[in-house]
Amino acid sequence: MIVNRALVREVLQTSVAVTFVILSIFVVVRSLGFLQQAVRGDVPVEAILTLVVLKTVGYLDVIIPLMMYIAILMVLGRWNRDNEMVVLAASGISPVNFLKPLSVLVVIVGGMVALFSFWLTPLAIKKGFDVEQEYRNRSEVTGVIPGTFMETKKGRGVYFVEAFDREADRYENVFVYKSSFSKEGIVVSKYAFQREDELTNDRFLVLKNGTRYEGNPGQPDYRIVDFETYALRIEPKSHLSLLPPVKGRSTAVIYRDTHPALISEWHWRIAKVIMVPILAVFALSLSFVNPRQARLPSMILAFMAYFLYTNFLGFSVAMLSKSRFDPNVGLWWVHAIFLFLASVFLYRRQKNAPLLTVPRIRWRRTRAKSSGT
Repeated sequence: MIVNRALVREVLQTSVAVTFVILSIFVVVRSLGFLQQAVRGDVPVEAILTLVVLKTVGYLDVIIPLMMYIAILMVLGRWNRDNEMVVLAASGISPVNFLKPLSVLVVIVGGMVALFSFWLTPLAIKKGFDVEQEYRNRSEVTGVIPGTFMETKKGRGVYFVEAFDREADRYENVFVYKSSFSKEGIVVSKYAFQREDELTNDRFLVLKNGTRYEGNPGQPDYRIVDFETYALRIEPKSHLSLLPPVKGRSTAVIYRDTHPALISEWHWRIAKVIMVPILAVFALSLSFVNPRQARLPSMILAFMAYFLYTNFLGFSVAMLSKSRFDPNVGLWWVHAIFLFLASVFLYRRQKNAPLLTVPRIRWRRTRAKSSGT
């Protein structure tokens, strides 16, 4: 049917457009967060793009169902506003008839969500965790940004480089401040580069053509030394051996484990797939817009349904991880409740009845009868 193909096409196009906008905002926000970490020296600048891509992939299984939900609301809402739904209803096409084209969308979107939820998202989270841990365990000057003063982790030193020559792989116009025991030392050099000792695996910052100032100002033992080559040992950070997050565990491992946290994660991964058809029914029911009224109330009700659904799922996942709920039941009771609500809304929309009915209170007026004497 032409209407079915038009609905699938417009929803997919709108989903792509909305996803692009949301992902753009997400990428900008995450990039700013990683830039702050780079300024602190936790991660190098060249790792920001990799981390942003991994973080984006890790959230797509949650973003995609929301984008489909918004796209269906936007497309069907526009059809209602332009009176196209009235014409379709006059032709014998009711809201229930749209379940067939929406089932095609559910299969497409559900397959994508399952791919991300069960495989790509855990893989991206695990890779992102490994990358962040690797960079945080590297030496303290790994994340030096040209033109920025970088403080060491323990606050005993400051690094500053004016520029970085990528072709020569070296820093230019280097300033280093070190505080050890009762003396302070400042080293400035024309350029420097990093080298690793093959025997001890220690890393050194080799400075060339510079000057070293050592001692406390005003003390007689203050020294100024010009040097041609000076090797400064880079203090390694304390290596942290943290376990990967639960969300980064593979689906095969989570499925076989009986730990409450892993059981809740298993049900959550299933829930992200199950919520796709339920959200589609909600969108079909809540997309009606009266052309003579504002569009805002219907959109508020639609987003309230989405946030209630996802918050109930999040609450149930937390209770599962604490063994408060039966793991055999899992999150199925939440899906059953909201599927029932979505079916009721769709039934009332099919009958052209209001979704929510507020009981009216009828006031009975009584007349006081006056008795004559």
